[in-house]
Amino acid sequence: MPTASPELGTDVLAAICPAGKPVDSLVVGVLARFLTRLTLVRKDALPPLPAEWSRNERDSRAYLDTLAQRAQQGMLSPNWTVIGGLFAVLGMPDDALARFAEQVPAMSRRPYGLLLTNIARDNVILLEGPRLSVRALDWSSASYGDPLYGLASHVVRMRYREDQVDEAVEAWACEMRRTRPQAVRGLTRDLRHYIAFERIHAVYDDVIRAAKSLGASIDESRLLTAAVDIGTALEDAADLLGMSEVPSEKEIADALFRWQAARIARTAGTLPGTLFRWERDGRVPGRADFPTHLVRRALAVEGVGPADLVFRGTAHLNTVVRVEGYQDPVVVRRETAAAPRREQGLLPEHAVLQVIEKAKARIRAPRILALGYDDRGRHFAIHTYEGPEGRPPQHPVDGLRPAEADELVDELAALAEVDHSTLPFQEPKQGFYPWLAERLAAFVDDLPAETLRAAAQRGLPNGDVLRWALGRHDVTDRTPALLHGDLNPWNLVRAGRQGGLTIIDWEMGMIGDPLYDLVRHLHLTPTWTEMRTRMFERWSRKLPAECVVGWERDWRVYRWIEQIRSAYVDLDRMTTGAALATPNVRRAVAAFEMTLSAAHGSLGLRRRGREVPDVPSSL
Repeated sequence: MPTASPELGTDVLAAICPAGKPVDSLVVGVLARFLTRLTLVRKDALPPLPAEWSRNERDSRAYLDTLAQRAQQGMLSPNWTVIGGLFAVLGMPDDALARFAEQVPAMSRRPYGLLLTNIARDNVILLEGPRLSVRALDWSSASYGDPLYGLASHVVRMRYREDQVDEAVEAWACEMRRTRPQAVRGLTRDLRHYIAFERIHAVYDDVIRAAKSLGASIDESRLLTAAVDIGTALEDAADLLGMSEVPSEKEIADALFRWQAARIARTAGTLPGTLFRWERDGRVPGRADFPTHLVRRALAVEGVGPADLVFRGTAHLNTVVRVEGYQDPVVVRRETAAAPRREQGLLPEHAVLQVIEKAKARIRAPRILALGYDDRGRHFAIHTYEGPEGRPPQHPVDGLRPAEADELVDELAALAEVDHSTLPFQEPKQGFYPWLAERLAAFVDDLPAETLRAAAQRGLPNGDVLRWALGRHDVTDRTPALLHGDLNPWNLVRAGRQGGLTIIDWEMGMIGDPLYDLVRHLHLTPTWTEMRTRMFERWSRKLPAECVVGWERDWRVYRWIEQIRSAYVDLDRMTTGAALATPNVRRAVAAFEMTLSAAHGSLGLRRRGREVPDVPSSL
């Protein structure tokens, strides 16, 4: 009983009921009558059921599990090698159907019956009367199970307008009460589960169909049409897929272009002369160890990278690929537009990596191999891949091991020795801490109105009050150094290409107080008190004296400012929904109440219910 539903002819219901328009009530009744009468077909008149079908022909919950398993086997698994990477680029999880089915509670028991799950606007032929032309129907989507699923599939695939869903459900229920009344049990409670499941199923189906509609060539009009269709499908089911952002149509079209171009190159067995003609960004000159033709090869395989080596983060899309003629895997890195990062780095990532490589310091970091613009004018970078061979990177999300902590401190010490004079950065005249405090206050000033309202309701002050609160502290001046700026666990990779602990994602790089990098890491990473003490002691010994003077007093000031920053950043994500699907953001949001409490303590301001804390009258 496959799930495919091929299109039929031109004289179809879509011509009678265009998308977005209400369906004639008479047609709704005809379709409801047909769906209910299908269930009267006797089981012994049907072909034998597959072995995995539930033996209990009233177990609705078992039928839902069967649907999830069949969808995985019949739709996702056969297409995964070809299209799995595209799903990952779009931000779609590979197990949404199975995860949803696992979370559905117990359902009412209903007698199984014959179902047809593709009754939609584009494949049901109506004759005069109106009468349904049963002979013209596509029966490849026939199933035997809970009749309520047949209704849910029809409601979703028919794309009834919201104001007509109740009419369609009531028409089905009225017909079913006369035909097979036990099939209506639990209708109100269980229909929503089936509809949600079918919405997830439909979006995978829609993306696969849209991608395959591109054919065997690159046609811009087809790309744009497919991008619109995929964008609409993702928007409709983003909540059920757990997608906090949906890529723009331009981003989807770019992803489809890369996927299609890579498939064409793979089929041809060579690089087509009209594809992968990239333009170098002069800020990263050509390299002898990764010449132009290797860049083209990397771009040629990026579009069909395997799903488990495509990583969509808060600001970048990273695809790990193997390039013929280069011994190690590389990562093609692109900025994403779905959730632009509010806190922007001060130094270009490529410039930081170039300085680190030139210094030959004992710092494990990626090397930048190329920077440029692809066929469609989209910017990209190619870095060395620092994860384990053929596998996703492993991050110390539960904290560092003692040897890793020592290694990170040693790398911070090496970073303090790097000559950063060539980087485009002007040291703030007022000192690093006042500059950092002002930067955070300006960040708060620029938050959306909805986030600022949410902040006020939770006792978090506006930018002016924050300036006053942070201005009560001062920090010792220390010799500035090159900083990573965001040493959270997901920016650390275990047992990478060089072994040990590698620091990745340098786009938040800055120049400033070396103490800040360590304190920010300790704030963002689960760390026992003993480990924190160990790292501070080693850090104070390893770094030059002028970089550590006064740290015992000052480290708490940086911890306070990071606790305050996290409260605003996490609240903004919760309010706007930005980047909620990424692991580090999910964990931060889950701990928000603790973060908020810590921020209140760090500010030292009283909270009066939902009011903004008291501040000096001069403000």
